[in-house]
This record gives sequence, structure tokens and C-alpha cells, in this order.
Amino acid sequence: MTLSPKDRIKQALASVPGAARLYWRTLDRGGPTLNFTGNHSLERLKHILPEWCRQASEARIKSPVGREVMIFGTFRYWIEHTTLLGLALTGLGHRVCLTYLPYAKYRFPTHRFDLLRQNAYVRSVLQQVRPLMEVVSLFDTLPFRDPLPAPVKEIVREASYRDTQYSLRLEDIDEENDLYRLRIARNELAARALLTWLGENPHQIFIVPNGSILEFGVVYRVARYLDLPVVTYEFDEPRQRVRLAQNAEVMREETDALWEARGSLPFSSDKLERARSLFTARQGGDLWENFTTSFQGVPRQGENTVRLELGLDSRPIVLLAPNTFGDSATLSRQVFSNGMSDWLENTVEYFSCRPEVQLVIRVHPSEAHMIYGTSMAEVVKQSLPNLPENIHLVLADASVNTYDVIEMADLGLVYTTTVGMEMAMTGVPVIVAGFTHYRGKGFTFDPDSWQAYFETIDRILKTPDDFRLSEQQINDVWHYAYRFFFDFTRPFPWHLLYFWDDVAEWPLDRVLGEEGQELFGDTFRFLVGEPLDWSAL
Repeated sequence: MTLSPKDRIKQALASVPGAARLYWRTLDRGGPTLNFTGNHSLERLKHILPEWCRQASEARIKSPVGREVMIFGTFRYWIEHTTLLGLALTGLGHRVCLTYLPYAKYRFPTHRFDLLRQNAYVRSVLQQVRPLMEVVSLFDTLPFRDPLPAPVKEIVREASYRDTQYSLRLEDIDEENDLYRLRIARNELAARALLTWLGENPHQIFIVPNGSILEFGVVYRVARYLDLPVVTYEFDEPRQRVRLAQNAEVMREETDALWEARGSLPFSSDKLERARSLFTARQGGDLWENFTTSFQGVPRQGENTVRLELGLDSRPIVLLAPNTFGDSATLSRQVFSNGMSDWLENTVEYFSCRPEVQLVIRVHPSEAHMIYGTSMAEVVKQSLPNLPENIHLVLADASVNTYDVIEMADLGLVYTTTVGMEMAMTGVPVIVAGFTHYRGKGFTFDPDSWQAYFETIDRILKTPDDFRLSEQQINDVWHYAYRFFFDFTRPFPWHLLYFWDDVAEWPLDRVLGEEGQELFGDTFRFLVGEPLDWSAL
């Protein structure tokens, strides 16, 4: 590859100690660099840090000495979030080391010289938190020089493949792809830096956002390879709530311990009503309380209207509801298929030979806003260019409310989507093909092989009414849904997507005060490794 004159100059300057920092101080004037401008700038953080440091310092005086905590962040929004989290934990008495990588974007390469400039900028902003917190750029860490251990090489490879799937919204990745190669390089850099740093600087607990994709994924897995206790956290729909996982990827939403501890507790009528209120809003495409996502673009029209619109007759109806590919809920979630596309292709081919049954494939409405990536509609069309009359493909932007189709369905087929749980709430038997949080909870069919999958479909469709969920199973689904939506998330003041609005409502001193600790204290304790005991909540 021929380098441009500009890149040749950068390449030469990157090897000169201090050249990038000098460039940043003079030509960048000590401010945001090329990739840290606009929405990527840390200037807002820079201006508020003195106030946060003062508040954390005042609270720290009154707090007992806590644990040694390490936190990792990268990209503007997570650096903001992890910095405030670190200062909050400092105010609660913990000794915090904030580590970071100076990336602004994850899909595009950045020349090493420019990364050195970005590193200087981020370091200058975070320098303000000293001496309250230690701040370490993993980009500055002398990388692990020996050959990577075989398990770490495999971690880097798997993480990079998943990152590329996520970034491109593609299931099958060519390992010659430029983005895949970029992810290999960046993940290997992170792994080498972390092997060095953690080997020399052990901590009692490591906090990593997300823990599944991009640098967060490889950092989490390398830390677990080193047997360091790790807490991952991430945000979903509700504001001022957070999801936590201890020594696990929070994005996998592992709820077995929650359900084991709380599934046998009484499920009161007021809890049922609260769950029904939430799902009534979801079905109508409305927002509800502090939940911020609407999944349906059109109101319900009723079974008869939709049946007529789709051309459905009296034959049994199977509703297949795929996820949107690239959603973290689909990555590495295969049980017996090679992935969601493979599951969809094989299922469509199977029903093409079953004219006595009608298959409705409801493409996820959010696909209507996809700019690039794998469309489930295209997967269907490539598998069967000429759809038989018994297969109905409902596109993402169709004026059809998914819940009207649920009302007439005899069987539901899902990969990991929450729609599967919602179908079960209405009594519809549901077959789950991927690993999802509600799999194995007693109200779905959970085959672990292709043979078991198709045999289960055949068995149910012979006498669908016999497989409708019992009253007890329906009650269990509602109970589980309540626990998942209202107990699995924990109170937390600052949502990533509404960070600065939440900071205005819950400034650091309020969170560290009596009111904030009464609401959020348990969550902060779980974040630093206190065992998350679901039975005690």
C-alpha cells in the first residue's frame, strides 16, 4: 500500500518522542483534536470536572476506606460516564484507577500520530481528577512483548469477529475485510496493554461497561482470563436504571439466579397490573413511565383487519419474529444453528413444503431505519426468491402492528426477541431457537438441535390447541416479565443516553448524600463487587 506524503510525514513524526504532544500543544492549541470535535469533544467534561472533584473530595472525608477499583472507558460518552462513576466511587471511599484508550470512533482507522494527539488531549482533560483518582492510558502502557498466550489470541480473534458483525450488521465476515483487520489490531493492542498493566497492578475489582463488544469485550475477556473479578454494566430502556453482571457479560442478560431467587415469591395483583400497563403501552406503540423506546410504529387495527390485509385464511398461523441483526442480543447466541440467518433460511425452506400451514414473517420494525447491514427480509428473499402462497413476508415499514398478528397466531418462532415472551403471555406456544434470557424458564419450548426443533414444530402444529399455555404457565410468564423489567435493572442515577440531563437532576453531591445513597447505595456496592443477592433485594 502506497502512503501519501502526509501519511509518510505522520509515520516519521509518530516515532519521534514527544512530537505528537508538541503538535497537540501548538497546532491543536491544547484543545480537541480532529476526531474529538463536535459531538466527540470532552470540553463539557473538562469544564465540570473541578466541581465534581470538589464534591467527591468533600464526601470522601466522611467515607470509610473501601476497595481498590479499576474502571475502563473509551469513546467520548463512556469516558464521561466512567469518569463520573469513578469520582462517585472515590467519594464513597474507594481507591479508583481510571484506565482508558483514546479512541473517538470504532469503525474507522486513526493514524498512530493522530492517536498520540488524541491521547494527549484525553490525558489533559482527565488530569484534573488527580490526586483523587489514578488515571492510566493503556495506550501509554508498554505492551506485552512475548507471544500472546493461545487463549488470548483466540479471545482477540473471536472478539474481533463479533465486533465486525456488530459494526457492519453482517453475519458472515470475510477475515480479509479491512474493518476486521482494524478490529484485530486494536483488540490485540488492548489485550497486550492489559496483560502488562494488570500483571503489574492487581486490583480487587474491575468495572467494564458492556463487556461484549469493541474494546469493552476484549478487555472483559482478558481480565477474566487473568482471573480478575469483573463487573459489567449497561443500559437499556428505562431511565435511571442500570443492568449489572458479576463475572459475566451483562448483555447476555443471564437471569437464572434472579428467577431462582424471586420466581417463588408471591406475584401480587398490583405487580401484575404494573406489568400489564407496561405491555399495553408497548403493544400500542406508546412510551411508558421511564421507558424510552417505542417498538411499534402503527396502532393496533384488530385481528380481522390484519387478517384481511395479509390475505390469511383459516389454516394454522405461525408467526416468525426475527431480531434486527447487529443487535447485541443476536451476537454469539446460536444454540443449534450457525446464527440467526441460518435459522431463518432453514425455517423458511421447511415451511415452503408445508402448504397446510401459513407462515407470517414479521421483520422487526426497527429495520425500517437501517442504513446498511443484513436485512432479514433479504435473507428470506435470497433463500426463496419466489415465496409460496402460504408464506407472508411483512416488511419492517408495513402498516401492521405485530401484536395483531400475535392475536391470531397458533405458534410462535423466535431467535432471541422479547416478542417471544410476549407471545407466551397471551398463551401462544413459543419455540426459542437462540440463547435468550427467558429460555428454559418453563413457558417456552427450547430445542437444542435441528431435529428437536422441527419435531417440536410438527408436534405442536398437529393439535395447536393442545399446546396453548396453561393458566399457571401464563401467570409464570407475567411474573417472570415483571421480575425481568422491574427487578433485573437496578436504580442508578445516570443513564448513558441521557447523561447530562440526568446529571442535572442528580448532581454528584446529591447522589453521594443521604437521599442518593438511600436510592442508589446498593447499586454502587454491587458495582464494587459486593455479591448481588437477588433474594435480599
